[in-house]
Amino acid sequence: MTRPQRPTLRQVAAVADVGIKTASRALNGEPGVAPATLARVQDAAASLGFRPNALARELRSKQRSTTVGLVIGDLANPFYSLIASAVERTLTPHGKQLIIASHEESPDRERRIVRALVERRVEALLLVPSGGDATYLAAELAMDLRIVALDRPLFGVDVDTVLIDNRGGTVDAVRDLVARGHRRIGFVGDDEHLWTIRERLAGFTSAIFEHGLPLEPDLVRTGAHNADVAERLAGALLELPKPPTAIFASNNLALLGSLRAVSRHGATADLVGFDRFEAADLVEAPVSLVENDPTEMGRVGAAFALERMANPSAAPRTVVLPTRLTHPGRGAPARQPVARGDMSA
Repeated sequence: MTRPQRPTLRQVAAVADVGIKTASRALNGEPGVAPATLARVQDAAASLGFRPNALARELRSKQRSTTVGLVIGDLANPFYSLIASAVERTLTPHGKQLIIASHEESPDRERRIVRALVERRVEALLLVPSGGDATYLAAELAMDLRIVALDRPLFGVDVDTVLIDNRGGTVDAVRDLVARGHRRIGFVGDDEHLWTIRERLAGFTSAIFEHGLPLEPDLVRTGAHNADVAERLAGALLELPKPPTAIFASNNLALLGSLRAVSRHGATADLVGFDRFEAADLVEAPVSLVENDPTEMGRVGAAFALERMANPSAAPRTVVLPTRLTHPGRGAPARQPVARGDMSA
């Protein structure tokens, strides 16, 4: 079946019996078009179903569009979905349209997406960096593209940034586990090239050392870029001769995989996950969460972008959003029996 052709400006001009330039001026609301001519052109456009190409008009005028780009890590991850929803809700009342894409943690893909958005002359770019060198964005900043970094900093350029207290939240979680008697605590995390994972691992390490516990390499497993890999890594922890009594999962997907592993092994390990986990209150196992607010991250990031459009010369700002430790699981967090004075593994 042949797809119908989109009506053209030339066809509108022919139906209205005017020149192409006159039809263009009439449809763009430019001055100097007689009322009768304007009416004929508008009637012709309506009868043909003609819609002006906004992007082409913006490119011809050399003005940036009213669109804003949002580049995130993974469209399927609920964390990023909440960010995207908040960004859109914040931008829409200001007449901005949002284009969303995911780089899937690939620096090369990130660059290609950013290049495509720049070619579309987006007015601002909100970016969750994939972790590569961001100096390639310096040229776009010099051309007045407004850029806001979300969740992770952009190294090599100075831009507005919205982060989470990754270290502090992880330290709080490990302290809570130690207070409940855990001395062997495992770590299941995403790839270490991600800044957020490095920060959470640093917080984990700091809290372990703070309590005089040994950091055993076998208890730290990274590379869990999805729930299936996280399940395998957590399973390997639970199969150790001396398995951990608790596991810290670095994000919601790592927690999902760890839950599956605990269930499959019939283990009783306590679990702590970083990020929201909507089904946590339905889980029988003892689950705690280092909760953050991706909705607030999206709102603040979009507000930064709007403010940057209004005042491009303002000094860049960085906001670090707090976390809070919760215990939503149906199984009460267990307290491990510990001999008095025993702080060893």
